[in-house]
Amino acid sequence: MEIAANRMDRGFYQYQDEFEKKALEILRSGWYILGKEVSFFEEEFAAYTGAKYCVGLASGLDALWIAFKLLNIRRGDEVIVQGNTYIASVMGITINGATPVFVEPDPYFGIDVDKIEEKITNKTKAILVVHLYGVASKMDRIVELCKKYNLRLVEDCAQSHGACFHSQMTGTFGDVGCFSFYPSKNLGAFGDAGAVVVNEKQLADDFRMFRNYGSEKRYYNKVVGANSRLDELQAGFLRVRLTHMRELTEEKIRIAKRYSAQISNPVIQLPKVPEGSSCVWHQYVIRCEERDRLIEYLNGKGIHTIIHYPIPPHLAEAYRYLGHQEGFLPITEHLAKTVLSIPLYNGMLDEEQEYVIQAVNKFR
Repeated sequence: MEIAANRMDRGFYQYQDEFEKKALEILRSGWYILGKEVSFFEEEFAAYTGAKYCVGLASGLDALWIAFKLLNIRRGDEVIVQGNTYIASVMGITINGATPVFVEPDPYFGIDVDKIEEKITNKTKAILVVHLYGVASKMDRIVELCKKYNLRLVEDCAQSHGACFHSQMTGTFGDVGCFSFYPSKNLGAFGDAGAVVVNEKQLADDFRMFRNYGSEKRYYNKVVGANSRLDELQAGFLRVRLTHMRELTEEKIRIAKRYSAQISNPVIQLPKVPEGSSCVWHQYVIRCEERDRLIEYLNGKGIHTIIHYPIPPHLAEAYRYLGHQEGFLPITEHLAKTVLSIPLYNGMLDEEQEYVIQAVNKFR
């Protein structure tokens, strides 16, 4: 049996008729940028998250860097962020000239809240929380710290669509919630797409202006902005998928529960979810001290996996200028050498799940 690390085509076939109908509707409309599909999606996604406003953008990275730009984070400022994240999180900070200050993760892959306050200086202007792998981070104390030190709070929700902490959805705790709708995400488009959610009308208006060349009115440019517009086709596809988010999320939760209940190999460490948090299982990330041998073993059985992520941002060549050496973040670096995402996707067959479970359990 051959099992891909992810199967995005399965998600298409689940609702093929709806996607194709929507595509033809938009193509025949003759309007492809910033039309009714984008407006409707923004309203619907804001309602889904519980935020007041949503602004569609071209990608999750754009959501991050534009967020820090509009929050006036700039050169000389510091932003606290966890070390074990995808490099795009950090790029959102550094594109604006600010400096990332890394914090080690907790046992749930989220930022270790107990280690944040010691990193705060007079240069600290914001905290970036990454809800990694679909696990909602523990937000109560982070919100308190931001209030105590008058810091901006940005949430990277690229992997946490629908995840909650104490029944409040990720993306709604701080100033800006940044979302990616890359095809592999739980709420995925069929190309690049992103959005932010905010509760301040002025900030939402600023995002709308900035995404369209800094223009409030056509050919009248108030600021030097960007071309970062969610297009009509992607917005329409996202609207279709959004109507099915509950069943799509429940399906992933069922598969994850099965893995957690039936994988019983003592050399495999299973993921955990903190009390008060929910997880939407963007990835099911196990840990193994002999990770590379496990990958080779699973490949031999036709089971493909992904490492999220093999090189921590502080050790990436792109951030060599920060001066961090190996050993700077030992927990983060150890995770990079031991984590492994095993197949979990919408439309995954029962026999495929069983095959993965049996293979992982037989690894020695």
